[in-house]
Amino acid sequence: MKALPRLNPGRRWGAALAVLFFLGGAGSAFAELKIDITRGTVEPLPIAVTNFFGANPDEGQFGRDIAGVIAADLERSGLFRPLDTKAFIQSGDALNTLPRFGDWRVINTQALVQGRAQRVSDGRLKVEFRLWDVFAEQQMIGLAYFTVPSNWRRVAHIISDAIYKRMTGEEGYFDTRIVYIAESGPQNRRIKRLAIMDQDGYNHRFLTDGGALVLTPRFSPTLQEITYMSYYGDLPRVYIFNIDTGRQEVLGDFPGMTFAPRFSPDGKKVIMSAARDGNSEIYTMDLSTRVLKKLTNHSAIDTSPSYSPDAKQIVFNSDRGGAQQLYVMDSDGRNVHRISYGKGRYGTPVWSPRGDLIAFTKILSNRFYIGVMRPDGSGERLLAEDFLVEAPTWAPNGRVLMFFRQQPAKKDGSGAKSRLFSIDLTGYNEREMVTPLDASDPAWSPLIP
Repeated sequence: MKALPRLNPGRRWGAALAVLFFLGGAGSAFAELKIDITRGTVEPLPIAVTNFFGANPDEGQFGRDIAGVIAADLERSGLFRPLDTKAFIQSGDALNTLPRFGDWRVINTQALVQGRAQRVSDGRLKVEFRLWDVFAEQQMIGLAYFTVPSNWRRVAHIISDAIYKRMTGEEGYFDTRIVYIAESGPQNRRIKRLAIMDQDGYNHRFLTDGGALVLTPRFSPTLQEITYMSYYGDLPRVYIFNIDTGRQEVLGDFPGMTFAPRFSPDGKKVIMSAARDGNSEIYTMDLSTRVLKKLTNHSAIDTSPSYSPDAKQIVFNSDRGGAQQLYVMDSDGRNVHRISYGKGRYGTPVWSPRGDLIAFTKILSNRFYIGVMRPDGSGERLLAEDFLVEAPTWAPNGRVLMFFRQQPAKKDGSGAKSRLFSIDLTGYNEREMVTPLDASDPAWSPLIP
């Protein structure tokens, strides 16, 4: 039996999952079905996600809803092809009935998900599921969760993560959130608000009222706080917003321009660029002492810093070589060296959570690109292109990126819509993330603990 980390029931993330345990049955070590996601393209694996069994209408509705979210998560990854439920020969009525594997092979199912939703005596919801390798006739994984009924959608995302990890060997990214800038109004009087949602677009809400311009939100490693820029009158300020309480805290006023604050990997510092005396440099601020430390000292514009996951290095962009390029330095500001040497201008770098890649925006011949390269500058690959694509952010498993795309405005100034998109590292499976308003500057959270 394995206990999950508890969440404070008062938190807005939703109530805690109380218990997670392995079900009895065939062990996962015997099943060999697995997806290789390191190839350039992957043929989606046919998977059947049955409606989770419920003994009464209430439980049955939970079961259908949970199965629907799981199927949607897996399909959106581009690695799985959930089969049409109308093609199923056997229903997924109960976990205590073994699958008739022959019936699933007939419709070319390679993996099968069964489950059950049940209200227990204390009012909580118990959700069980099993993942089967149909051709090997082996159970790959079986887990159960207890939670409050209102938390059913998060349970579905956690099950999706478990399936994704078992099938790919990589951590999932479905039990996460996205914070972004929601935009509305005419282009010359744009209203920008902080907004947050689950990674599939559900549970959307606005965090600020639009009374002040907000820019570049970023999650803390603990998921409880967001750092962002805002303007108080004409004065740029860096804020920390507590998601649990809604409380905003000013880190400081920064005369001149301030850009792109981000948390350090341990959450104890914020790194940013700030212009003083007309020159933009990289600074860190210790959150316990509010002491600023200057890391760069150059007459060029140094901006958009991002830590490596081990906090030993920082990537940023600078025009110190005559054009905007990417540079890496040690976390104390030493050993600055250029890593980008391709044509065009490079900006908005962000280090992958895996540490193996750096994502960036590139401008070449009046076109924008989202790309990735290794930390030494090798292996550059461009994944997305358009009139304007910008602000890449990593899923916590380092396999998927999100960014925003803006269309050109018409002559009357209308039509410049801005939307969020995700894309995997192969450059395929680009998906739009539907939002209520225009959207920009997304930031992907770590997995919710």
